[in-house]
Amino acid sequence: MTLALIVFLPLLGCLLPLLTVRYGRSLCALATMLPPAIGLFLLWRLSGDVFAGKVLVQTWPWLEQIGLNLSFRLDGLGFMFALLIQGIGLLVILYARYYLSKSDPMGRFFAYLLLFMAAMLGVVLSENLLLMMFFWEMTSLSSFLLIGYWSHSTDARKGARMALAVTGGGGLALLAGVLLLGHIVGSYELSAVLAAGDLIRAHSLYPVVLVLVLLGVFTKSAQFPFHFWLPHAMAAPTPVSAYLHSATMVKAGVFLLARMYPALADTDLWFFLVSITGMITLLLGAFTALFKHDLKGLLAYSTISHLGLITLLFGLDTKLAAVAAVFHIINHATFKASLFMAAGIIDHETGTRDMRRINGLWRFMPHTATLAMVAASAMAGVPLLNGFLSKEMFFTETLQQTQFGNFSWVIPLVATLAGVFSVAYSLRFIHDVFFNGKPFNLPKYPPHEPPRYMKVPVEILVALCLLVGLAPAFTVAGLLAVSASATVGGDLPYYSLAIWHGLNLPLAMSVVALVGGVLVYAGRSRLYNWYEGLPVLDAKLMFESAVQALVRGAGQFTLLLENASLQRYLAWMLVAALLTSGFWLLQLPELRGDVAMTPIDGVTLVGALMLMAAALATVLWHRQRLIALVMLSVVGLFVALAFARFSAPDLALTQLSVEVVTIVLLMLSLFFLPRRTPVESSSLRQVRDLVVAGFAGLLVSGLAVAVLTRPYESIAGFFLANSKTGGGGTNVVNVILVDFRGYDTLGEVTVLAIAGIAIYALIDGLRLLTPVTDANGRPWARDAHPLMLVNLSRVILPLALMISVYIFLRGHNLPGGGFIAGLITAVALILQYFASGVQWTAERWRIDYHYLAGAGVIIAGLTGLGSLLFGYPFLTSTFEYVGIPLVGKVELASALLFDLGVYLTVVGATLLILTNLGKLSVGRNAGEAS
Repeated sequence: MTLALIVFLPLLGCLLPLLTVRYGRSLCALATMLPPAIGLFLLWRLSGDVFAGKVLVQTWPWLEQIGLNLSFRLDGLGFMFALLIQGIGLLVILYARYYLSKSDPMGRFFAYLLLFMAAMLGVVLSENLLLMMFFWEMTSLSSFLLIGYWSHSTDARKGARMALAVTGGGGLALLAGVLLLGHIVGSYELSAVLAAGDLIRAHSLYPVVLVLVLLGVFTKSAQFPFHFWLPHAMAAPTPVSAYLHSATMVKAGVFLLARMYPALADTDLWFFLVSITGMITLLLGAFTALFKHDLKGLLAYSTISHLGLITLLFGLDTKLAAVAAVFHIINHATFKASLFMAAGIIDHETGTRDMRRINGLWRFMPHTATLAMVAASAMAGVPLLNGFLSKEMFFTETLQQTQFGNFSWVIPLVATLAGVFSVAYSLRFIHDVFFNGKPFNLPKYPPHEPPRYMKVPVEILVALCLLVGLAPAFTVAGLLAVSASATVGGDLPYYSLAIWHGLNLPLAMSVVALVGGVLVYAGRSRLYNWYEGLPVLDAKLMFESAVQALVRGAGQFTLLLENASLQRYLAWMLVAALLTSGFWLLQLPELRGDVAMTPIDGVTLVGALMLMAAALATVLWHRQRLIALVMLSVVGLFVALAFARFSAPDLALTQLSVEVVTIVLLMLSLFFLPRRTPVESSSLRQVRDLVVAGFAGLLVSGLAVAVLTRPYESIAGFFLANSKTGGGGTNVVNVILVDFRGYDTLGEVTVLAIAGIAIYALIDGLRLLTPVTDANGRPWARDAHPLMLVNLSRVILPLALMISVYIFLRGHNLPGGGFIAGLITAVALILQYFASGVQWTAERWRIDYHYLAGAGVIIAGLTGLGSLLFGYPFLTSTFEYVGIPLVGKVELASALLFDLGVYLTVVGATLLILTNLGKLSVGRNAGEAS
């Protein structure tokens, strides 16, 4: 329960900032800090087991048939990431309290931040891969909200959309990879997947799985060629940037790389895909960062470079390289979070992030400058700081590779070049911002130190950079050991965290990087001139152009299929059915099977001929709308008779009730339409329609013959055998609807209620000019409410309601049920509107149909929840027989309550539609609706 609580505490805490922001910004920040603070305490209580090498797993069964369980896992790797996510999250919340302006909705910002924190915790602590995918996509959605927080900014909106598109696309690929992993292993539980590494690597689908998983990793962690979205995410507030770049979002990708390392690594394909991608990203990010004038842009590309470094280490595919990768994840989180916070302070106090303007800030902000210089030195890999230690391990591992054969020297060369550029852009961050002359044209002048507590998070992180760099064995050694052990899936090889390893080649590479970086920065002017001459590749412009081209292509394709022509829609649908079903039908050696068909009797033949005649008459007279509607009602009536003929009384009652309601609905609509349909179809289109309809008829006939003349066993036998014993009813159809497939019925009535409300919203307030004559110019009768109809409807109403109640109560054992009873009630009530008018009926029937439909859905849903209280699956029904004096034994079934919900929903939704259609006729030349 503890692990689930750690994950869901921030999710539940999303309401805290929204509720407390009205009482002050400080209280809002304190309330936001409460969930991660409690989570850190709970994590600390489990630290003893984790550092002892135990793997804690907590599981609650959920959808076991598809392999989805609420499973959480805490090992060293999950512990390290949960610590970073919550620890840096606390510092970001404190920092954001002073960073956000009074005009920024702080409550909404902190709610988004907690939502994002919960998503990240879910990713790193999930034991079930399907559950992890849920949280993975949740990180994309919540980061979209955070990046686009300043929605008034075009850059923020476009940056958020770009991030969502790229990471969301990678998430789909990752989902496919996870499904294939589950197929190979036979389980989605991480413990089983990690233990099946040999099975996965030996499987024929391994290359596909690896590519799909790496697509998810590379898009999330901004690896080449998907790196372009990350710099444009800088439109987010700086607290968001600090959090996304240090402990979350982009680290989710490298976390998954570390998590899946035991299952997917140790192959040549892994080495080449991961290491080459990491090398390109490492060098490209470091090189580009040097030329960025925007302070956060420089840091963004430096993040891309360091993520490439971590990816390259995992790609090198040795245990020591994996240890170095985990170590650099920890170090990068500390110095990158502090650097972004320092950049935010500079932006906050100067009003700009342009390094060509913010020079000489040492004189104005010495405290902030000192902190930023230490963090930038850690990023550059200066000795006695944490970045130096993990970079030394990185250089060491690049020298051990022989996979490229005679070209193995490329890897250490790329690592050294990236180190040179890393020193150069770190030096630019220090020199251009804090020295290099005086500030130029600052929006805010003179700049000054920020509020005291805004610097506290930076101070804590910079102190960690120093402490880890000076005394790694006493600060980070234990955490690194347990997290690296969980990553490699076993014992660790020997490694040393000593500051000094003697004079060796990795040290020489570090010296070359430091000296080379200084020289590159010293000659930056010529480099800048050369860089300016390169072709400009605007990733945002290219992405937006691609999006627009995709939208235009989709629009053209949509117009090809959807041109507001119902004939075209039906033609496409029928052609698709002909191609798919007809192909397989033609593969049959013989159309007719061995089973004899039921002989045709005279009554059935006459009914079928009349049905066909009515359908043909509907087509022939379809331009005369009233006649076509009458013929259509005849078709519906004969379909109901066909159901009754072939022993389906429930279907017959349903068809008859639906037919009445449908005809009433069409009659109301027909009142506002011309009496005749204009001729719009050309002769060629008529030929097309005739051909398509003819082949569709042949297809249906062929399918009917093929199915009816072959042995066929359906699930009907199960329902017939278990309807009484399992559902307590002899009406199998009703038991299926309210018990065996109650979940489907709940969804259907919910859709019906939504449709009723949507139609109401579309026509509410709409008033149409009522025609005053019929098609032949004759005026309508002056008596809108004929006396005979009024009196007859008022006599019929109680009788219809009594029949409705009877149909409802007997539905569990005889033909009937809530759906049919609801339609009968709706027809009886709509008759009152027809006979006496909307106003008269509304004065006497004071019921809001919105509430009636909603109450039906709620009752049906609560019936399902009731079974959960007794430990049964959702919507499990029960029944019992009780004795009533003078009546005898009576069956009481919980399905009756569910059917009541269906009944109320049908009545509410149907009347919500029909009564409001009737109100459309209240307008000029109309008087009251008929």
